[in-house]
Amino acid sequence: MKMEPIGFYYSEAKAPYEAPRQPLERIITRGEIILKSGQQFEQALENLEGFERIWLIYQFHHNNHWKPKVLPPRGSPTKVGVFATRAPYRPNPIGMSCVRLIKVKGLKLVVEGADLLDQTPLLDIKPYLPYADSFADSKMGWLEGVEKNSVQFTSEALEKINFLSSAGLTQMKDFILNQLEYDALNAEKKRVSKVESDYLLAYKTWRIKFSYNQEQKNILVLDITSGYSQKDWSESADSYGDKTLHQHFLSKY
Repeated sequence: MKMEPIGFYYSEAKAPYEAPRQPLERIITRGEIILKSGQQFEQALENLEGFERIWLIYQFHHNNHWKPKVLPPRGSPTKVGVFATRAPYRPNPIGMSCVRLIKVKGLKLVVEGADLLDQTPLLDIKPYLPYADSFADSKMGWLEGVEKNSVQFTSEALEKINFLSSAGLTQMKDFILNQLEYDALNAEKKRVSKVESDYLLAYKTWRIKFSYNQEQKNILVLDITSGYSQKDWSESADSYGDKTLHQHFLSKY
């Protein structure tokens, strides 16, 4: 069996930890699919624009091995069989996601709400059909009863997130929601630690401070801070290439 990519998906989500857990309605970040030329794909795309949603079949290009059991990002505190999850660690690294189709122009498709990473190879595109693809009352196995946290932001935190987004750090808010809506305090699944009565979540070289009412399942994102220490600043190396952004951030806040 031989498969070749029909094109590639491009977005600002580049690292695996920036990818949403599933294609979600709240994800409004747009991405582009560029199909290969010279393959008659212009004809293959005819009549697709009338569909609101499409299925993307793609390759998990960051993965080169599979695991029979995985620790899911939400719900189960122990590993479950990979075939009972949508984890990328599969015998054949094939993924599928339902996304909103915004526009088709030539060999380019603009989509919204995708959980794919930048430069993901696309294998196929199919229209989403509500009457055939949606079974809202279906049982969800080990995910039954998994409770979702309500995540809110202080005005100070939102202001800082928007500032960093305008400076190119566009994935921070989605990352925070992805990490905190489920299993917010699970240090085996995310870079989270307790600081006095609150908690810190790490994102690249930044730190997200939040409080958590576990009884009410409410999370409040309190603040965004630089993760650089005095020792980091004393060294000339800029391993992540973002010290200038941190300096601008610290001078403003």
